Amino acid sequence: MKIFKKKYKIACIALALFASACTKELQEKPYTAFTTEYFKTEAGIQDAINTLYAGMRYNYGPNGALGITNVGTDEFTYGDQPRTGADGDVLQLGSYLNLSPNNGSILTPWNRNYSNINLCNGVIAFSEEMNLPADRKATIQGEAHFIRALYYMLLVQQFGAVPVNLGAGDLAFNDNPGREFFREPREELLVKDFQTIVDDLTFATQRLPDQRPANQFKLSKAAAFHLLAKAYVYRGYSAAKQATDFQNAYNAANELITNKGKYGVDLLPDYGDVHKVGNDYNKEILFSIERLTQNNAANEVVNPGSDFSEKVNIANNMFNANYQSVVPASYPNATIAGKGLIDSRPLIYGRPLRRYAPNKYVYDIAFAEKTNDSRYENSFRVVWKAATFEKQGTAAYDTYVAKMSAMGFALGDTVIYLAPTNEIAASLKALSGTAKKKYWVVAPSEYYSGATTGIQIYPNLKKYDDPNRAAFNDVSGRPFIVSKLSEVYLLGAEAAMQIGNPAKAAELINVLRRRAAYRTSRNGRTADQNTADNVAAANAMDITAAQITLDFILEERTRELCGESVRWPDLAMRGKLVERVKAYNPDAAPNIKDFHVLRPIPQSQLDAISNPNPQSLQNPGY
Repeated sequence: MKIFKKKYKIACIALALFASACTKELQEKPYTAFTTEYFKTEAGIQDAINTLYAGMRYNYGPNGALGITNVGTDEFTYGDQPRTGADGDVLQLGSYLNLSPNNGSILTPWNRNYSNINLCNGVIAFSEEMNLPADRKATIQGEAHFIRALYYMLLVQQFGAVPVNLGAGDLAFNDNPGREFFREPREELLVKDFQTIVDDLTFATQRLPDQRPANQFKLSKAAAFHLLAKAYVYRGYSAAKQATDFQNAYNAANELITNKGKYGVDLLPDYGDVHKVGNDYNKEILFSIERLTQNNAANEVVNPGSDFSEKVNIANNMFNANYQSVVPASYPNATIAGKGLIDSRPLIYGRPLRRYAPNKYVYDIAFAEKTNDSRYENSFRVVWKAATFEKQGTAAYDTYVAKMSAMGFALGDTVIYLAPTNEIAASLKALSGTAKKKYWVVAPSEYYSGATTGIQIYPNLKKYDDPNRAAFNDVSGRPFIVSKLSEVYLLGAEAAMQIGNPAKAAELINVLRRRAAYRTSRNGRTADQNTADNVAAANAMDITAAQITLDFILEERTRELCGESVRWPDLAMRGKLVERVKAYNPDAAPNIKDFHVLRPIPQSQLDAISNPNPQSLQNPGY
């Protein structure tokens, strides 16, 4: 493990905004005393930039970060093992029942992001005074502005208006933590928030390198244009909106789409390759948050383990169904009824933590088209095969092989199949004689969906699979995606719709839909042998301008981005959260209220400030 964690701790100690922001780190014994003068040196300014990258790990991949962005939406409800500790984490977020200002998943980004925003302010100020080579100074400043914009975006989309004055003036570095909380007037503050984000990202599009390195996620102009387009879209729906927001969003997206070669990005021909294990640095991915990498050792801070806390990427375990479930005793095939079909926890399937389960909206509505559109099968696991974590030659391995053999299975045989429709499931279950299926067939009506517990099986998001781990309970060392070129097409289409050009919106979306029709094989034929069928499927996927609505675009975003930690802010920022949760999430529908489009300001923050009426600074409803 690199000593990067120590650097992050030092930055936190030196740059804490609030007295409570770094309590855990302050309990550790620092090895070296640092002052802010260190960050005015070449080594110090680079350490600060590294710290800013590392701080993003709290926002992408850990337990809490996944909860506040995915669960309690139209896409995901809580699984049968929601986190229900003292603060209720996942259960509160997923049901909106008694959502508390003490919720740890909400507290973490507040504390972590603000200390890093202050560090961004310092880097921007210090680097301007430093005698650095022009290109290095431009990159450092571009990175600091981009990362500050992203930290602010992450806060605004959860909490609404948040302070830009950290005690030393707007966007000024402060190394003297105080007890003020500059959150009023909120209407004006929200305008400042968005203008800061837009200005920072505009700056980043001018200063960052055109392209990122081939095998590491250092920031580039491509990532900046993506986030700038999103910022304009979000502002366009907000109380701070400006008349030119959607046009500017379209312009930012169009710049990247029409100049892919210049910026070193492109869509992959096969949607299934975008999230493929071992292909994390492909051209479609603009920016990811790295953990372990052989290509960027200075940014290596986490050894994979089973840790739930801190800044690990645990996404590979959180969306998994209980593939270890016992086949119901009533199942028609008596050979497998009452038995479990997968032993231990094979690395290829991950730990079945069952935190997040898809709502019926996902597989019945958004992914209703499963014949021509490959994105469902490339996003979700619906087939499990006989497999074990046990090593060949051990007694446990031999026992499992013998058990499966007694039921007619060999290793690698299909043992669980989630049928796409109830009708297909019924027909498979009804087969008899030599046509009878050996495996367990599960109908959509049987999938677990929140309050309807039943069997704990459901379409299993597989985008975060990581079989390259030492043990089945381990977290992932894969980078966590922040931005993809495909989302730039979606943002451009949405902006085109909003400026009155649905034909352009359909054109951009059709690029993604036609790509989604591609399959490497159909009916046993290779892609080359299957060209005509792929073309026919692509033609069938085309939509027209008349079909373009915001709800259609939101469904297309599910098809392209499902489970990628964008859904809660996407719905909340567009004013669609309450409507779509009531329509598609039966666990959350009875409890969600209009005020839930914002999270509560953490209670520990309000308790730490000097305002005699701190509750007046809380978001409504909490």
